[in-house]
Amino acid sequence: MYKTFPIYLVILAAVTVLNFKLCQCESSFKTLAPVKSYVKANTQTKAVQALIYRVLGDRSSEVIVEVQPSSESKDHAYIHNYLDKLKITGTSGVAVAFAFNKYLKYYCRKQISWAGDQLEHIPHPLPHVPVTGWSIKAGVKYRYYQNVCTVSYSSVWWNWTRWEREIDWMALNGINLPLAFTGQEAIWQRVYKQLGCTDKDLDEHFAGPAFLAWGRMGNIHGFGGPLPQSWKESQLALQHKILERMRSLGMIPVLPGFAGHVPAAITRLYPDAEVSKLSSWSHFNCTYSCTILLEPHDPLFRQIGSMFIEEQMKEYNGTNHIYNADTFNEMIPRSSDVGYLANASNAVYEAMAKTDPDAIWLMQGWLFHSAPYFWKSPQIKALVTAVPQGRMLILDLFSEAFPQYPRTYDYYGQPFIWCMLHDFGGNLGFYGKIEIVNQSPYATLHANNSTMVGTGITPEGINQNYIMYDLMLEVGYSVQPENLTFWLVEYAMRRYNADNVDAIKTWLTLGSSIYNDTSIGFPAKSLIRGSLVKRPSLTTTELPYWYQRSSLRSAWDSFATALDNLEDIETVRYDSVDITRQMLQAIHRSIYYNMVQEYKQKNLSNVEQMGSYMLDLLKDFDRILSTDKHFMMGCWIADARALGTNDNEKDLYEYNARNQVTLWGPDGEIMDYADKHWASLTLNYYWPRWAMFIYHLEQALVYDVAFNSTAYNSNVFRNIEEPFTKDKTVFPTVPKEHPITVAKEIYLKWKDMLQ
Repeated sequence: MYKTFPIYLVILAAVTVLNFKLCQCESSFKTLAPVKSYVKANTQTKAVQALIYRVLGDRSSEVIVEVQPSSESKDHAYIHNYLDKLKITGTSGVAVAFAFNKYLKYYCRKQISWAGDQLEHIPHPLPHVPVTGWSIKAGVKYRYYQNVCTVSYSSVWWNWTRWEREIDWMALNGINLPLAFTGQEAIWQRVYKQLGCTDKDLDEHFAGPAFLAWGRMGNIHGFGGPLPQSWKESQLALQHKILERMRSLGMIPVLPGFAGHVPAAITRLYPDAEVSKLSSWSHFNCTYSCTILLEPHDPLFRQIGSMFIEEQMKEYNGTNHIYNADTFNEMIPRSSDVGYLANASNAVYEAMAKTDPDAIWLMQGWLFHSAPYFWKSPQIKALVTAVPQGRMLILDLFSEAFPQYPRTYDYYGQPFIWCMLHDFGGNLGFYGKIEIVNQSPYATLHANNSTMVGTGITPEGINQNYIMYDLMLEVGYSVQPENLTFWLVEYAMRRYNADNVDAIKTWLTLGSSIYNDTSIGFPAKSLIRGSLVKRPSLTTTELPYWYQRSSLRSAWDSFATALDNLEDIETVRYDSVDITRQMLQAIHRSIYYNMVQEYKQKNLSNVEQMGSYMLDLLKDFDRILSTDKHFMMGCWIADARALGTNDNEKDLYEYNARNQVTLWGPDGEIMDYADKHWASLTLNYYWPRWAMFIYHLEQALVYDVAFNSTAYNSNVFRNIEEPFTKDKTVFPTVPKEHPITVAKEIYLKWKDMLQ
């Protein structure tokens, strides 16, 4: 079923080797400057014991754990039988937790995931490992987690309970280098007030909670705000808990650094400061964009950067020395001169190192992919080599689709992390490059002169396509390819607590089709998220091309059969919704495609027929989503409002929550980018939008006039889209129907449409 080694990866590895033979680097490769956790072994042991208790409850007494730090740079753990118990020793809390989770997966067939847990009927006593024990070794030193956007698209409304679960999940999956960006606005407020900024200045600078990620990168300012003081203070308190827990498990939290973006008030307070005004970002105008960037040679640059690091170190009782900063994310520098770019890069690093001499700058490599016309070899080399070798760590953010390390000669000697980005905006459509993810990390690590020091997952949003992350986290830890057929079989069995032939067939089919895009690059985003969540038009008629649509029907048939024999457990319920959702999305795309073709042929009755199908499907789409809290917009809004301390704050947070998943900007600047397949959002936003589109099409045919897209877009924005973002209708947060029952009904109703 699976090719042993995709030709794309063979070519990629060859290009990497060739590039290094051609590259004349100024100095030999040096690895990343040494960074480690300074938390004592007994503290890590207690932390991982507590984690296991949160998983197993009273049965955690059957597992003995011990952290034994080692001089080796890579984590390893050893599991063996100890009397009637299981004993796990490891080099860090994370190493022990990962080994424990792998034991749960492959000896107990259990799963802990974003998409529900399957911890039913854990064997008693716990299964023995071989008498020789089981050794689990990491293939790389670092396993990174998060995109700077994840904190806005997914975790923005989390409380400590949800964060605690996520940090447990990180440790169980071997992550030891997590981004820790929560609460930084309180620190920035102190710094900027010391420089003379007023509350009004900062209200105009900080974005609202759901848009903080882009405010931090300098893409926008002010939109969704003003940011309440209570938010800054509560998030800072939350950050203390996050850091304490991450560190206690032996993780190395990545804190924010200064990238040069400053409030506009700085130009008033320091009129002699040299700044440049970067162009507006995306489709925003200067009301909320047009970043003020301090010039790297201005003394204020290093002053602000070092002040921020100093304030952080005081607040958090030290640092783990790695800081993230993205200076030119999706914004073009004012000059392509290599000297200017080198100075800009050096200024970012020196602002960190002035206060923390052991500082390492972690940078997302996204800018090299997003603007390749600007970032050519001389510009990239100037930016990355201006920092001492080993003091910059680059996230090759989109390695599975658009790796940048081949064309940058492994970043001219700077260490990098191979990352799977996979998802944009937290969209829910099924998609993956399963073969490439399985093979490429190993091929990259073992290429001649490779500077790869880690692996990572960097999705813009989580809570989707868990199969891809489960695989990447396993492969990313060992950096050894899996036998995908065996792995998919095991995935199905541990997910459903059953050796069910139809459930296994479902995931083997999905794994070899919709999750197996082996083409170079990435399909258009619209092909992944589906047409259902996009504003309708006559130009969007693409159909997926990397798999046979018949495979979806085959998978749906298998899963529907499996449902008759699977337990009514959380993971089965979740997948009943998720798989049904994906199939209805595919049917919607076909209906949409055919409706547009019939319109072009001026077949009014057929357009009416297709329109009727579509509106009926959208109601069923909302119905199945309404059966699981993971797919309910009411929960997203309720979580947002829960963080407000008064009605004004609650209303502001709800506006943020509604706007981000719809218009993404006051006037739809990035419309539908962070769209979600969620109940209530479908019925109250997508359904009326499609109903209006269908009406406009039908009227155009009745009166024999051209469809007026301008009139439709204006009408739908004024009457549906913008009002939705400002509405305060309370949406359900508790399911009323059973997902398995509804999934079976929808399958019988719609399966024949999936052709």
